Amino acid sequence: MTRIPLPPASPVGDTAPRFALAELPVPMVYAAYRIIRDCNAGFAALFGATRDEIVGRSFARLYPEIGDFIRRGEQWAANLAGQEVYYDERVMARLDGQRFWCRVNGRSLSRGGDPFAEAIYCFEPMNRPAAQPGRALSERQRQILAQVAQGKTNARIAAETGLSRRTVEAHRARLMKAIGVGNAAELVAWFVSSGTADR
Repeated sequence: MTRIPLPPASPVGDTAPRFALAELPVPMVYAAYRIIRDCNAGFAALFGATRDEIVGRSFARLYPEIGDFIRRGEQWAANLAGQEVYYDERVMARLDGQRFWCRVNGRSLSRGGDPFAEAIYCFEPMNRPAAQPGRALSERQRQILAQVAQGKTNARIAAETGLSRRTVEAHRARLMKAIGVGNAAELVAWFVSSGTADR
């Protein structure tokens, strides 16, 4: 397993410690331009794969739909570039197609450049059902619901998704009306218990 390269602009230079992903106890992956360049056994197992099946491949293979991959990339590009660290919760797909919820923390290793040039991500599986027994939601609705469940305000959701605050409010209002809940707490409870954000 390769060692994580330090970014060229690192202020600490070559004296910084280097480490192998295999030594880390959580599912970790190192990527360049959203291509998986290295991962540990925990990450491969999370996706029901071997390292050989996913190293050198695009992250797109691990998303339920290509649209999910594109929209998530746009969101992360906007947020990673400004603060170097970002996280969200999303539905991913194992190689057999089984979907699951996970929390993803990412850090760009490219200071001042393209945040995807070098990045490292930690994937934490969540105990949230990803099967949907009833109504199908769009990726945008799933994205907004996931951020509501994280306790984010409409303004912050708008900033992270590139939508206007009024658009976020409209999405939330339509969802609440369609589901038949009266407030954000009920919306979050429904979201967590139903797993409805999968499709």
